[in-house]
Amino acid sequence: MLASVLFSGLLALSPFQPAPRVPFVAATQPVSVEPCRIYGSVYLETDPRRKNYCFGTLYIEAEDTFADVLVYKETNKLFADKAGLWYITDSPSFADYSLFVTPQRNLADFAIYFTKVRSFAGCRQQ
Repeated sequence: MLASVLFSGLLALSPFQPAPRVPFVAATQPVSVEPCRIYGSVYLETDPRRKNYCFGTLYIEAEDTFADVLVYKETNKLFADKAGLWYITDSPSFADYSLFVTPQRNLADFAIYFTKVRSFAGCRQQ
């Protein structure tokens, strides 16, 4: 019995340990939301309890001057095929993107402004 305990201790302290099966991977940086890539059907969530289920957080600007994206509300999902052309859905199940609408500008990933002219829709040039 003493021999098996000593042998187990020697194996545990052996410098010839096998390589770990899973290589060490450093933590990745959080990726920010790129508002210029959002188009198609979008669901705007306003319930703060469901914020963690959303793709990003946005703020709706009162003027187009400070908005990152000018958004035109399409009436048909098939025509929402470029940046800034959104079809607003009533259900998150049928949406390509679910975005949380925050009332505070400093908590948002980006800001949008709803325009009435389709040709004005799109991203701001940075």
